Amino acid sequence: MAEDETEHGYLLDNQQSEAGIRFGALSELFDPVTFRHVDQLGITAGMRCWEVGAGAPSVPLGLAERVGPAGAVIATDIDVSWAQDAAGGVIEVLRHDVAADPPPPGGFDLVHARLVLVHVADRAEALRRMVQALRPGGRLLLEDADPGLQPLLCPDESGPEQRLANRLRSGFRSLMAARGADLAYGRTLPRLLREAGLEDVRADAYFPITSPACGVLEAATVRQIRGRLVAAGLATDEEIDRHLANVAAGGLDLATAPMISAWGRRP
Repeated sequence: MAEDETEHGYLLDNQQSEAGIRFGALSELFDPVTFRHVDQLGITAGMRCWEVGAGAPSVPLGLAERVGPAGAVIATDIDVSWAQDAAGGVIEVLRHDVAADPPPPGGFDLVHARLVLVHVADRAEALRRMVQALRPGGRLLLEDADPGLQPLLCPDESGPEQRLANRLRSGFRSLMAARGADLAYGRTLPRLLREAGLEDVRADAYFPITSPACGVLEAATVRQIRGRLVAAGLATDEEIDRHLANVAAGGLDLATAPMISAWGRRP
């Protein structure tokens, strides 16, 4: 679910086994939100869709159900190892860098990216290329996190377990920022879509609290970045073990950063 996974890019390497667990949790948390917007935008049979930074297959598969056999879904990412299983029928999976490679040809009725651009170094160029790929009347739907708006893993910081969780989440944000992630990017999406020339721009935001998938996502994320947290002096192994045990016990009310969804139409 990201377009740059170099040492200076995406922190959460898709090659790690935890990536599949994270993708599953993200799909459970956010697919209903994504497809509510997709359906409101009128994506139906025969349309062409470009899924940018596809990561896992759930969104391409959902788009394929909506466009049917007369439509097309192009799913792209720098690392397509998790999305490759979706290839076939109307779905084509391509290795692609949204900020460096030309858009797939043909023009699209929908271009969608979820939790992608916040990690891309040249976000402005990536956005320009996605707008360029829209057909007249086509819709761009961008969904990205804004950890700056709600930075806490446990908004109800009621005890030492919650304080530890929030300190580790702060360390995670520090690692992301050091790699160029814009932790306030989500809130800028409506303005950026208007500045890109899109019309009928709208936006909303969603973040879950106390979902089982939040615990699954948190445990997989911490395991994935554990070595980097310790190496940077942001946590000790003992603190990480304690936090993972707290998450597994199920007594923490875990949240995510708000995911801001913004959409607009090309004239």
